[in-house]
Amino acid sequence: MRQFLCVVVLGLLSAPISAERDISFVAGQLPEDGSIVIPFIEANGLSGVASAVNARTDGALEVAVQEAGFVGAMGTNLSLFGIAPYTRIDLIGVGSERLTRTDAENFGGNAAALNNGASGTRVQIVWQGVDRDADATASRVALGFRLGAYHFDRYLQDKLDPDSLSDVVVVSDDDGAAFDSDLSMLADAIYLARDLSTEPGNVIYPQSFIDRVRNAFDGVRSVRFKVLDEKDMDKLGMGAHLGVGRGSTRPPRVLIIEYLAGGSAPSVVLAGKGITFDTGGISLKPKQNMGRMKADMTGAAVVSATVLAAARREAPVNVVAIAALAENMPSGSAIRPGDILTSMSGKTIEINSTDAEGRLVLSDTVYYAQREYQPDVLIDVATLTGSVYRAVGPDYAGLFSRHETLATQLLAAAEAAGEPAWHLPLDDVHFERIQPSAADVINGGIPGAGASIGAAFIGSFVDESQVWAHFDIASVDFMEEARPTVPEGYSAWGVRMLDEYLRRHHMPNP
Repeated sequence: MRQFLCVVVLGLLSAPISAERDISFVAGQLPEDGSIVIPFIEANGLSGVASAVNARTDGALEVAVQEAGFVGAMGTNLSLFGIAPYTRIDLIGVGSERLTRTDAENFGGNAAALNNGASGTRVQIVWQGVDRDADATASRVALGFRLGAYHFDRYLQDKLDPDSLSDVVVVSDDDGAAFDSDLSMLADAIYLARDLSTEPGNVIYPQSFIDRVRNAFDGVRSVRFKVLDEKDMDKLGMGAHLGVGRGSTRPPRVLIIEYLAGGSAPSVVLAGKGITFDTGGISLKPKQNMGRMKADMTGAAVVSATVLAAARREAPVNVVAIAALAENMPSGSAIRPGDILTSMSGKTIEINSTDAEGRLVLSDTVYYAQREYQPDVLIDVATLTGSVYRAVGPDYAGLFSRHETLATQLLAAAEAAGEPAWHLPLDDVHFERIQPSAADVINGGIPGAGASIGAAFIGSFVDESQVWAHFDIASVDFMEEARPTVPEGYSAWGVRMLDEYLRRHHMPNP
């Protein structure tokens, strides 16, 4: 029987990094005073909650709104101070259309952005008096607030004092029960993935990634961990993965998280690229923005966090996360352009660029996933190429699949979760482009559709009968500008999408 390395958890950085406000829910009664956040419907006059607040302020709200020229377009806001009996009124425009689940989350995220920093005043968010879908609930507003409030200040001398943060009350006609029992756990998982991506490379490397993730699962039931060290990987023939980690003094690892609580439900394996720092290896990257390569492990963080969310809420689902972890460094022992590696599948790989390393670790990981688990569905997530950004910009991830039903399901889940993806081409021509003369496949440096060629490389190690999809998230893993539920920085894109996909297609009662 194969022996797996057991990791002893020593409590490494186990505390949450971002200070969190307490969120509670009360029945739908307009607060009498204090600080309030209310939806403002785009219309000719005040309506809904704004109308009720205007009456409470003896018409002062309407005068202030007219003077400011505020009309309530979706996502716009206006903050007013000292309009008695309120100390502060934040108006968030919700447009004039029926509100969706994503609108509710964005409303909460915008409320967080308006009320970030220290405050001794309770934040009262009113979520009623608007035309909304059944799933545009108070719980979704609370989720949006949590995600929008994320910040990372571990290494700052001037940290935000958690005791200075006021609590948050969501006033609505639903009780918000789904937040405490479900969505707060999803938020915690997203925080974990963002933390892992934001941490510097001298803190997060293959082994410390494992330690941090295992700590996050402390006390969670029905979870089994396996860790492959370099000896295990050598026995398995993972020559591609080992080749990537060869230049670093920090050895590569494979982290496997099994959560199999779904009985006879179809199984899903999520494979994540986990390059904890990517210099490009011998094919050294330019210095500009190289510091962001500390987050080249976001795919591994996303798949680990997705399983954490499912396991913490005890979802009836069979899901396995496999994190392919390595550090890509230049040294005398690093692989070189022109080298040939032998993968676990037996296929040989010619190295054209050592900076095309993510597809190397994933080639062994997806093959291992098929051999060990025979999953009904295999999905990999990776910050794989700069080409995907040039193809779809910062608003979409790239989705590649040979299986139309799966692609359709994933696109719908991504849209519902507020993490949209675009289905990009993956055709025979892309597989033909990676066939060199010296080995079975070549790993990179091929001009043209780089994102599709990268997907084809990974797909070369996936059996054509295996239902499989590849997400290239290099376009969306870092946000240059804040969005309602994603502050500027690392987004953890994919946790919400994968969570939604599991709920829709791999649980008996989503």
